[in-house]
Amino acid sequence: MNFYTTILGSGAALPTVARHCSGQVVNLNGFRILLDCGENTQTQMRIYHQKLQSMQTICITHLHGDHFFGLPGLISSMHLCGRKDPVDIFAPAGIAETMTNLMQVAGSHIEFEIHYHELSHTEGCQLLLENQRCRIYAFPLMHSVPTYGYLIEEKPRGKNPARRYAYCTDTGYTESFLPYIHKVDLLCLESTFSNAFASIAAEKLHCTTSQAATLALKAEAQQLLLTHISARFKEPEVLLAEAQAIFPKTLIAADGERYEVHYGKLN
Repeated sequence: MNFYTTILGSGAALPTVARHCSGQVVNLNGFRILLDCGENTQTQMRIYHQKLQSMQTICITHLHGDHFFGLPGLISSMHLCGRKDPVDIFAPAGIAETMTNLMQVAGSHIEFEIHYHELSHTEGCQLLLENQRCRIYAFPLMHSVPTYGYLIEEKPRGKNPARRYAYCTDTGYTESFLPYIHKVDLLCLESTFSNAFASIAAEKLHCTTSQAATLALKAEAQQLLLTHISARFKEPEVLLAEAQAIFPKTLIAADGERYEVHYGKLN
């Protein structure tokens, strides 16, 4: 069965030609989940053949612009394209008021239901959604504003164990969420800076390559996918080499690429 993520944006705060702001579409046996919705997400969706109307659930990690500034435009385009099905949006507290105000100022009228689920005061690993195909969980990360990681767990079929995908950005180095991502099949984790920028990473509550790799190692993840790459790094091979020195099964995300969630195998 299908279980993969398509990268729409793998860059940090400042978008570049090569790396747009954060966004991914996870396809789990036909159920599609949008993870983050940075600026230009809907254009990236069209470029990489992700249908706007196929998104049933949207999960926003935090309310920094590079992770949700694309959401008003995406919702407006869904309306203009005739969407009737409701959409569930999981995000930190404040998303409903922000979106409502933006739509009112713009004079936008949305003719489908938007169900906002605000993640205020969430501790531990909380089940957000369960259907016939998957479960989606949220857990707190460590950043300058309330931020949540997401764990997507496949419902097991037959003798196969449930595959699990974790998406964690933005966060400084903390081991607090390791129990929730233990032995995930694919861990997508921010790696904004190289080791040379460790002091800046600590100040801004982001991870370096070695910190991301160390977290993957301690989590006993099957494979690591680095994302949220700072625009200052034009040569991703340097970042990849630093991470692989600690955790060999590391890949670095690239816009437009698809990464499979395997049963403990590196794609």
